[in-house]
Amino acid sequence: MEEKKEQTPAQKLREELFFAPKNGYDRLAAGEGEKIQTYCEGYKTFLDAGKTERECVDYAIVKAQAAGFRPLVRGEKLQPGDKVYRNNRGKSLLLAVIGQEGLDQGAVIGAAHIDSPRLDLKQNPLYEDKELAYCKTHYYGGIKKYQWTTIPLALHGVVVRRDGTAVSVRIGEDPGDPQFTVGDLLPHLAGDQAKKTMGSIVSAEQLNLFMGSRPFDQEAGSDRVKLGILALLQEKYGMVEEDFLSAELMAVPAAKAVDIGLDRSVIGAYGQDDRVCAYACLQAILELTEAPRRTAVCVLADKEEIGSLGVTGMQSAAFDIFMSDLCQAQGVPLKACYESSFCLSADVTAAYDPNFAEVYEVRNSAFFNYGVSISKYTGARGKSGASDASAEVVGYVRRVFADNGVIWQLAELGKTDQGGGGTVACYMANRNIDTIDAGVPVLSMHAPFETVSKLDCYETYKGMKAVFQAEK
Repeated sequence: MEEKKEQTPAQKLREELFFAPKNGYDRLAAGEGEKIQTYCEGYKTFLDAGKTERECVDYAIVKAQAAGFRPLVRGEKLQPGDKVYRNNRGKSLLLAVIGQEGLDQGAVIGAAHIDSPRLDLKQNPLYEDKELAYCKTHYYGGIKKYQWTTIPLALHGVVVRRDGTAVSVRIGEDPGDPQFTVGDLLPHLAGDQAKKTMGSIVSAEQLNLFMGSRPFDQEAGSDRVKLGILALLQEKYGMVEEDFLSAELMAVPAAKAVDIGLDRSVIGAYGQDDRVCAYACLQAILELTEAPRRTAVCVLADKEEIGSLGVTGMQSAAFDIFMSDLCQAQGVPLKACYESSFCLSADVTAAYDPNFAEVYEVRNSAFFNYGVSISKYTGARGKSGASDASAEVVGYVRRVFADNGVIWQLAELGKTDQGGGGTVACYMANRNIDTIDAGVPVLSMHAPFETVSKLDCYETYKGMKAVFQAEK
């Protein structure tokens, strides 16, 4: 056997000083491969169950109650280990496990969002044109409009009828259900269309959801196809056309979450931005069987894709009220809690795509299978819209991850001048909470079908749990 040569001083120094990230599969501990698969099967179930923020909240509450969480009652005394939650209007959710130390020592917060780009039906959507029935839509969040044509879509949401009763709608997911689609122009007649820029190939007002084509009957007069559609809706949901005015209905991809690649190493599904991090945060807090050192808080927020506005968005006072109620139970000023708190803003980032290498800066990009991606700052160009975590905060996360065997990487969204994006991090930081972004790298972000690495999903969950359980 050939003897191993002793390293030269230069080789030793190189090994000691250079930063050389390794593929996560080369760093996994024994038995973690099976844990990754088990975790990701649960995650795929969550994706299929929750294609809207309301459905995500419903799913999370069922899981939380099974894990011992109860609704927070304002004014009640809270003890270490108590598990409480607050349902914010059915569209966002806040959960907490009370820590051993008082809230004057701060809380550890994981914040993710559960809304995703989609097509919302307009308030007066249903119409007939040349004996075809359609619904007008208004796209939600940043999308490439052409990607939403010619794919199977499902209709989800809620209708509040004139008498105030609410009925849930979910059409296109079960076997035998009808589905919907948005049409596009055939290539034979698309010469003029082909000359347009990508953003104008399909206009917003052409994103009309096909609803049907069968006339009601010969005696029905005009708009017979529309009448037929309304008759079906009335039969199934007890609604009339006016009820669209007080409805929240959205068209989302009908496809189920699936494994991608012959090696099944990747998950493909709609809405993984940011339900992949929301699930990691939720699972991490549900698995806290003992009181952590500091109170752990999980925030599943709405409206991130349109600026975190509204009563269920991260800019809402709902988070502050929840935290204030926790603090009042211990006689702690809210501001004192915030200034000692830490938040992991759990949102996705762009994975390096060699097919579009020109928009990435390879030394500072996130890669599949290199673990949860930390982003010191997000924003655009000159860090516009970034909270820009301090070196101390980055150092803290590095230490916690290293101490718990979490595979991680550090990355930016893309080349500096190329563009950018933001998360809820800046809204947490504005509250005087130390905050940093961390999440899963995604390919085809904001497309109807996004892809993520299973390993990165699992390591994000591990990272979130490590932060919740950190002893110092």
